[in-house]
Amino acid sequence: MTAAAWLAAAWCVGFAIGNMVLELTGHFSDGPLGRYASGLAVMDWLMVGLKLIGAALALLSVSRRQVLPVGLLGMLLWGGFATLAIYATGNVVESVGMLAGVVDPVHPVGIRDVGYVLFFAVAAAGFGVLAISYARRSRLSRLPIALGVLGAPALIAGVLLVAPMVLTATGLFPR
Repeated sequence: MTAAAWLAAAWCVGFAIGNMVLELTGHFSDGPLGRYASGLAVMDWLMVGLKLIGAALALLSVSRRQVLPVGLLGMLLWGGFATLAIYATGNVVESVGMLAGVVDPVHPVGIRDVGYVLFFAVAAAGFGVLAISYARRSRLSRLPIALGVLGAPALIAGVLLVAPMVLTATGLFPR
């Protein structure tokens, strides 16, 4: 289980580094997304924070020291798993829709797109293993599991809907 935790943490940190590189290189400063650069910077750093929290949770799930209350850590692990699983499932549905011609693709589905979907599916599976293992080892009740799973759509909505609305209202995204 320790190996799974370290792999999940490495996934989170590696993905956070990707966001940092985008910001440190000014990736969004020019070109078609240049108007959105300030808002995308906020979103990138928000993602860095969430991914680093995910890495910490993965490692805490196998730690011998209890840093967080059992119920809180269990809820957050299940929330991380459910968030990644919902996001990966959404990507699969979108890709299938594009391939079937139901959704008009911005670009044809390619190997990079498939890799992206698999990247999240593997992370979801890793966090699922950690969440299940932690729940069994700690004899976690159903309430923290339910709260974590039910909180995942709220987190996704916050990141994909609410944050852009706030960034638009504050002028960091153009109207």
